[in-house]
Amino acid sequence: MVTGRSVPGNRWDLLDGVNPDEPPTVSVIVVHYKQQAELDRTLAALNRQTHPAARTEVIVVDDGSPEPPRVPAGVRLLRQADEGFRAAAARNLGAAAATGDVLCFLDADTVPEPSYLTRMARLPALAPEAVVVGRRRHAALAELPVDAPVEQAGPAAELPEPQWLRDGYHNTRDLLDADDRAYRYVISAALACSRWFFERVGGFDEQFRAYGGEDWEWAYRAWLGGAILAHAADAVAWHDGPDWAGRELDDPARRARKDNETLLLADVIGVAGSRGHGLRSANPDIVVRLGAAPSPAAAFVCVDSVLAALPAAVVCVPDEFLGLFSSDQRVTKAGAAPLARVVVDLPAAIRVDSIADALRDAVSAAGVGTLGTVLLGPAVRIDSARARARRATWGQDMFETHADDNAGVTPLDADPGLAGYLGGWS
Repeated sequence: MVTGRSVPGNRWDLLDGVNPDEPPTVSVIVVHYKQQAELDRTLAALNRQTHPAARTEVIVVDDGSPEPPRVPAGVRLLRQADEGFRAAAARNLGAAAATGDVLCFLDADTVPEPSYLTRMARLPALAPEAVVVGRRRHAALAELPVDAPVEQAGPAAELPEPQWLRDGYHNTRDLLDADDRAYRYVISAALACSRWFFERVGGFDEQFRAYGGEDWEWAYRAWLGGAILAHAADAVAWHDGPDWAGRELDDPARRARKDNETLLLADVIGVAGSRGHGLRSANPDIVVRLGAAPSPAAAFVCVDSVLAALPAAVVCVPDEFLGLFSSDQRVTKAGAAPLARVVVDLPAAIRVDSIADALRDAVSAAGVGTLGTVLLGPAVRIDSARARARRATWGQDMFETHADDNAGVTPLDADPGLAGYLGGWS
C-alpha cells in the first residue's frame, strides 16, 4: 500500500523545506565490474554519510568480474554471470534484494559526498512517485587515497562537467519544468526513487547490453507512470574520470555503440524527438480508442480523419470494423491500450477535420506541467498516461482538466457522405 503524498503535475517545489518525520530506510545499490580501487573509494564515502548507518543498507552487485570484489563487513555482495555488459540486470538484481523504502543507485566509480543519501532520499520519502537525479561531477581521483574526503578531493582535482547536462538542468529549473523528453537528464549512476515506485514501474530493460540507454528508457517509462522528476543539485557524487561523452570522440566503435543505443531507444520511446520522423516505434506515442460507430462508412471516416490529423497514432476499433482497415497496421482491435504517452477516447465516431488543430495541441500539452486531461466537447477525451497513473494511485485527479465546451464536434450518422468526404466536396 502506498503512503505519503503527491503534488500537482511535477511541482516538487511545493515540498521545498519539508523533511520526513524520520529518516527513511535506504538501500544503496552499487554496480561493479573490475573496479576494486574505485569501489573501495565509493564504499569508504558511503561509510561517511550523514544518513543514519542503522537505516542504510549497501548492496554491491558485481557484473561478472573474473574475481569477486572485496567488500567490508556489513556490505552485501551479489554476483551475476559475465554475459557481457549487463548493468540493467545488475541493478534489477540489487533492487530485488533490497529492503529499504528508498533505492539509491550508484556506479562503483561514482563517489558520494557525505550529505548525498540524506538529500537524495528526502523527496522519495515524502512523495513516493519522486524520481531524483543527483549532480554527477567529475574529477581525476585515481591517484588519490581511497579514503580522501571526496568533498575536498573532488573540487581540487575537478574535470569539466558535461555542458549539455548542465544546460538541461538550468533550462528546466532542475527538472521542475520537465517535459516528455526530460528523461534525457536522468542518469542511473546517481538516481533515487522509492522501492514502491520502482516495483510499480518495473525494472530496467535488460535488452540494453552496452553502456547507456537503460536509464533513459526506464526514466521515460517512469515519467509515463506518473513520476515526479527532480534534480537535487546539492546531492553531489564525484565520477572518477571524464564524462563518457568526452572520451575517444573519434573512435568508430564508440560511435557505433552510441548508434545502437539510439536505435533501441527510438523503438521503445515513441515521443517526437526520440522516434523516427516517419518510421513507427514499437510503443506508440498516441493511442486513439473508438468506442462505437453506426456503420462501416462512419467508422472509416472517423479513423481516416483521425490518422490524417495524428499520423503517428495507433487507433483501436471494435472488432466488427477491423476488416475495413486490414491494410493499415496503425489500426488494431480494441483492448488494453499499449504503453502510450496519450490516450484519446472517442465514445462515438466523429469527423475530426474541424478540431484537428485543437486535437494536436491537446495531445502535445497533456501530461506536461499540471495539465493532465483535455475535453473537446462531449465527444473527445485526451488523457495523459501520467494523469491516469496518478489517478489510479491516489483515487483523485492530481492534474488539471481543461474543458472546451465549444469544440463543435457531433457524432457521425450512419450515412456520413463517404463519397463526398473522399472526393473533397463534403
